[in-house]
Amino acid sequence: MTSPSADLPVHGGARWGPLFASIWLFFLLDPAREAVRRLPGTDGVLGLVATLAFAVVYVAYWAANQRRRRTRLEMAIPLEESLPWLLVMVGLGAAMVACLGQAGLTSVVYLTVSVVIAMPARLAVVVVATTVVAVAVAGEVVPGWESQLGLAFSAMAAAMAVFGLRMMITRNLELVRAHQTNAELAVDNERNRLARDLHDILGHSLTVITVKAELAGRLIDLDPARAKDEIADLERLSRDALADVRRAVEGYRELSLSAEIARARSALTAAGITAELPNSTDEVRSDLRELFAWAVREGVTNVIRHSAADTCSVRLTPTRVEVVDDGRGPGDSTSGNGLRGLRERAAAVGATVVTRSLDPGFSLEVMGR
Repeated sequence: MTSPSADLPVHGGARWGPLFASIWLFFLLDPAREAVRRLPGTDGVLGLVATLAFAVVYVAYWAANQRRRRTRLEMAIPLEESLPWLLVMVGLGAAMVACLGQAGLTSVVYLTVSVVIAMPARLAVVVVATTVVAVAVAGEVVPGWESQLGLAFSAMAAAMAVFGLRMMITRNLELVRAHQTNAELAVDNERNRLARDLHDILGHSLTVITVKAELAGRLIDLDPARAKDEIADLERLSRDALADVRRAVEGYRELSLSAEIARARSALTAAGITAELPNSTDEVRSDLRELFAWAVREGVTNVIRHSAADTCSVRLTPTRVEVVDDGRGPGDSTSGNGLRGLRERAAAVGATVVTRSLDPGFSLEVMGR
């Protein structure tokens, strides 16, 4: 006898699963036929009712397990919730045997399958083995019954087949859960990337915009022409910041080191800080240029925001960038999101970030491998 379980791997046959489970009820035709043969006697009526009820409960139990796999990614209903189902099937199976004799023993195959689904492996082995032995012995000792070794073998084979299927479904569930975990991690990583990029982009851009707006406000009466130029710069910076945010959201954010040096010069000048910047970035290794661009952006932004410095220098070598100022230092900003994001970027390419307090001033250094 083939296993009467229609369990399929996760997500496979979910729509047609109950139909497949019902197909295996074909083997209950024997007790149903025996019940019909005994009609209109009480044994026939009760036996037919018990057989039909057994079929309904078995399919319902299978469908409940299938639903559990789809919705909760669990192999089966927990044992404490499965016990009422099993007890009902045992009771109906006993009624089939009591009313229909050995024909009712067909229910044993379905019971062993349900036990394998519901119980832990070791407990299931004990219960199935005990049931198989009991069926084999009953066929030999109950007067009028034929040998039930074939049925006992069928029950054992069905249990073993479903155990193998259970192992396969469990592996599938583990794979599905692993895929879900990976998807969640990917979403978290993307969220962190976006938060980091928006902080770095908007932090720098809004700082420069604020400084230029203050400068334009001071110049509007003293030097209207220059104030007009600063306001034009404000418009350009706002548009650039908007474009940067859009690129960050789309995942295409990439900085140019030479452009960041140029932006640093403009921002420092607007803030009244003397800028000592390199004239060329050609000597920097290509794989470090974007990281160094982020370092220049973060370092210059902190100088403008926190240092009250008179001078800011950016020093470049092929594998190193340093932003140094002569101010009072960044205060608590050394543990902020900007430097945390810079350290994450550096770690991704095997570089290191070093911050040092000077007397006076502060140094932010990023060193590649």
